[in-house]
Amino acid sequence: MSGSGGRRAAALLLGVLGPVALSGCVGASSFESELLACEVGDEGTPTNGVVLMAQSVPTASWVPCLNPLPAGWHFKDMNARKGSARFVLDSDRNDMDSPRAIEVLLTEACDTSGASSVPSDREGMRRFERVTQVSPTYIGSRFYVFEGGCITVLFTLSGDDRSEPLAVATQIIGSVPREELRNLVREESDGRLELDPPGSEGS
Repeated sequence: MSGSGGRRAAALLLGVLGPVALSGCVGASSFESELLACEVGDEGTPTNGVVLMAQSVPTASWVPCLNPLPAGWHFKDMNARKGSARFVLDSDRNDMDSPRAIEVLLTEACDTSGASSVPSDREGMRRFERVTQVSPTYIGSRFYVFEGGCITVLFTLSGDDRSEPLAVATQIIGSVPREELRNLVREESDGRLELDPPGSEGS
């Protein structure tokens, strides 16, 4: 998909969804991981799945996206509805029955009670970590809190090497400023469409 093709898809998606946008879910069969890409094509623009998530949480000043997945990692599914959006990643090394090594959620707010504040690896975001279980399965949460929103990364990891998925999550889960998406939609629609229509919380 070229950069211009990705941008046109984003604007077309908004045209179809309209100002309310979102209910229901989209499975992996029809929503490939490249449609959540932080950058695509020569111009390095985010793709239409990122726009869809932005519509779902109109207050969020940042929206999660995906950098290229390393070998052995797979995009599983995405669900976006008014007020929240999520996507799931899994690894070939995860031997859990439930194929969701990493789940990423975008919401307006999140509950960080019991979590520890740690130095953030992302500008403009506060980071918190909470470990619920260590053995036999590692279960934990990472929270990125910012103006108008929160990105929660949930881990359910099996196997001996838990460090790889934790490092992968840091590397492949990116974020895009909402303002960049606003400009993208305006540009591709020649000003006819807005990411945040008048009256929405993000306008």
